[in-house]
Amino acid sequence: MSWRARGFLFENCSCQLVCPGHIHFDQLCTHERCRGYWAFEFEHGLVEGTDLAGQRAIVAFDSPQRMIDGGWTQVLLVDRRASAEEQRVLEAVFDGSLGGPWQVLGRFVSTRLPTRTVCIEMDRAPMEQRLRIPGLLDSTVAAIRGRTRGEPVRFENIFNQIHAASQVIARGDADYDDGTIRFEHRGTHGLWSQFDWTVSE
Repeated sequence: MSWRARGFLFENCSCQLVCPGHIHFDQLCTHERCRGYWAFEFEHGLVEGTDLAGQRAIVAFDSPQRMIDGGWTQVLLVDRRASAEEQRVLEAVFDGSLGGPWQVLGRFVSTRLPTRTVCIEMDRAPMEQRLRIPGLLDSTVAAIRGRTRGEPVRFENIFNQIHAASQVIARGDADYDDGTIRFEHRGTHGLWSQFDWTVSE
């Protein structure tokens, strides 16, 4: 089946300023384990006849230092506003069963925890992204200011499976604990961009 989804994506993990695994999964991350999240807000998307516009989701993960080695633990968090059908489609997108970038990332996941339905609060601003799930996750990701004050520093023309080629470089704080995946970050790797995933038959 052909489908396309577009929107906004930001992330934070335990690595120092720029996560080596973000550049390529064969690079060694800063610590023995890389733990963090990707957060998504869909702006457009028609997948299996289901409109995903306005939906929010988060993927939290725990991976080895060399991410390409696999053995990731991962969980999908879906906003409680999603209907049962919307949640089913989001699960199919993020477990890779519909193809696309998450099929590639899915090769590295050995433990996929049950999907959790939660209240996802996002506050997006030009230089800062805030994310909160009461009792589970609290995070702020702030852009690094460039030479032109008020403008962020960016990666340009960078390849990444889920991000656009232009990405804002940031620092983030995060506290997360679901009983299996846990992390506390202060001033660590952060990033955001648009995403545009297309699968053609």
